[in-house]
Amino acid sequence: MKKILAVILSLVLVLSLAACGAKSVEKESQAEGESESAAPASGLKVGFIFLHDENSTYDKNFIEAAKEACANLGAEPVIKTNIPEDKECYETAADLADSGCSIVFADSFGHEDYMIQAAQEYPDVQFCHATGTQAHTAGLDNFHNCFASIYEGRYLAGIAAGLKLNEMIDEGKIKPEEAKIGYIGAYTYAEVISGYTSFFLGARSICESATMSVQFTGSWYDETMEKEAATKLIESGCVLISQHADSMGSPTACENAGVPNVSYNGSTKSVAPNTFIISSKINWVPYMEYIITQVQNGEAIDTDWTGTIATGSVQLTEINDDVAAEGTKEAIIEAQAKLEDGSLKVFDTSTFTVGGKTLDTHLADVDTDPDYTPDTEAVADGYFHESEYRSAPYFDIQIDGIELLNAEY
Repeated sequence: MKKILAVILSLVLVLSLAACGAKSVEKESQAEGESESAAPASGLKVGFIFLHDENSTYDKNFIEAAKEACANLGAEPVIKTNIPEDKECYETAADLADSGCSIVFADSFGHEDYMIQAAQEYPDVQFCHATGTQAHTAGLDNFHNCFASIYEGRYLAGIAAGLKLNEMIDEGKIKPEEAKIGYIGAYTYAEVISGYTSFFLGARSICESATMSVQFTGSWYDETMEKEAATKLIESGCVLISQHADSMGSPTACENAGVPNVSYNGSTKSVAPNTFIISSKINWVPYMEYIITQVQNGEAIDTDWTGTIATGSVQLTEINDDVAAEGTKEAIIEAQAKLEDGSLKVFDTSTFTVGGKTLDTHLADVDTDPDYTPDTEAVADGYFHESEYRSAPYFDIQIDGIELLNAEY
């Protein structure tokens, strides 16, 4: 038989911020094999395919969620790491299916075609894929996509950045026009564009003079390149750095230079205790528990699943109070409440311009037809409807105030 990849992706914007009843968001994952509080073994095997290993903050986040979800529900995780985005993914998925996995999960965008190939050959195995776009058009009952509204978490992390910029201005460390953010992005995919744009909008909602420069690396994980990119941005005048790349390269460069840093996929305080402020990440435990439970109960898995604040799929780590500006916790809690009740929209078109004009229409390639024809109106009711028509991000617009230093990737 063949493969089954079970990787459970769920993103919830839960903030581990303080007293006002905000829920803690940074769960400690159970060690593999720990069974003291685990549910009775169900006999269900779940296969996981990860692009890298625990040295990557992105994959580490998935790995910890996979272990925790399986321990909670008594399932057996079968974890495969360092699986590239090529036919080895298909072969690994097939091997997992052949070995008795009822679910196979993969965590990287480039895994999708190989997961679909495996799903076609193993109709009795459920294949789940994070960040993908084809499940709702593939016509397969056993292939599913998942993602989360992480742009909301990045917006909240951006608020922390904006407050830090204002603090630096108030203390006379920089002038308002020097409130320049540097951002390391992996690729020019919509996922990355959506991420850095939402982060920037969060920062600029607090610091109106903020601008941002984006340096791409062409890799999800390259510690040397990410460190060099961060250093280059700092040398060009960026006074705060964030990232959508998976190594400790950028936080290390920030610590060396004494520049504040907002990371992604988990705390980097261990390597940057004097510069780390906060991090946003997707919490994949809810999705992984969801797909395991559905299979255990013999019920269908949603074709295209989007985690939200309500599902606990987006998180912020604890704030590093030694670095964050005063009032950060309170500002984030207030903004989170508005996101939850719908009174705040991250991509509110009144808060940004494109080419000097308000964005009033944008056709998005949501249906992912073979010709990649943008055919879905994504702007309505005064905001861009990110991740509402498909779980994977499709905000791919370059807004004013953000400079791309290299866009060849």
